[in-house]
Amino acid sequence: MKKIFSFSLIIVAILILTACGGGAPIADKNLSAAGAPVESQADSYEAPMPAANAADQAAATSGGASTASVDRIVIQNADLAIVVADVEGRMKNIQVMAQQMGGFVVSSNLYQSYTNNGVQVPEAQIVIRVPSAKLEDALNQIKKDVVEVQTETRSGQDVTAEYVDLQSRLKNYEAAEAQLDEIMKTTTNTDDVVNIFNQLVYYREQIELVKGQIKYYDEAAALSAISIRIAAEATVQPIVIGKWEPKGVALTAVQDLIDFMKGFINFLIRFVIYTLPVWIMIGVPLYMIFIGLRALFRKLRGNKSKNVNPKETPADAKNEK
Repeated sequence: MKKIFSFSLIIVAILILTACGGGAPIADKNLSAAGAPVESQADSYEAPMPAANAADQAAATSGGASTASVDRIVIQNADLAIVVADVEGRMKNIQVMAQQMGGFVVSSNLYQSYTNNGVQVPEAQIVIRVPSAKLEDALNQIKKDVVEVQTETRSGQDVTAEYVDLQSRLKNYEAAEAQLDEIMKTTTNTDDVVNIFNQLVYYREQIELVKGQIKYYDEAAALSAISIRIAAEATVQPIVIGKWEPKGVALTAVQDLIDFMKGFINFLIRFVIYTLPVWIMIGVPLYMIFIGLRALFRKLRGNKSKNVNPKETPADAKNEK
């Protein structure tokens, strides 16, 4: 009975030759040999994974050899924390800037926070994407006329090797798909057609997955992500005690003392309202049980002592005298 086992081996050989030959066209004699019906002694369908593994290995080999010959692909991102006088206005300006540069807003969130004195002030978090070539210009515009830049972090991830490997995998998967298409055209046996179709489904799924990963790397390298935290100026105002405004170490010490007192008071409130009643509800019954068990144990021990030492007889009392 004609089966797919033998022509799967032929496909493996073709893929390896394709990878070693750098994508050169396959000889016509290989096509005709693969397209002819093949006899096989196997009685069950062989899964397409061996061919896939060969394609992966060939792609990895060719990808590693050609990494140095392509342009570097680097994903650049940045994180900023700035302090401004107008939080909402600055967030809108950043949104407009991203659109004017050919980018877009990924997410934005405007919410309320509190100063050290308990005053409610706005705060925002926004993430934008701008073309990588304009990343430096975007950062300069974001930092322009701010009260303070608290943090600024830039990171880069070189994905050249992964990108070349994906391209090589895609090339080999497409070559395998083309070979299976040729075999499908010349195969008349129903079992062989079903087996070839299953392998085609597998390779087409892999092709779509690889294309999706390549598209992700293309977009991530072309557009840099900038995450900005925007705080209100009031959140960094120093503590004022009367007319005295502590600076430096004194300011830090006073702030730490205030934070400690707040935490200690919160602890006392929670202890009195929650922790102490819980301990009483659990501890009192346990203590009563302990008292009862101790009294019972003493009673049993006293009875045991009486049984071990019987009452003295009059003769024994006379002898003792």
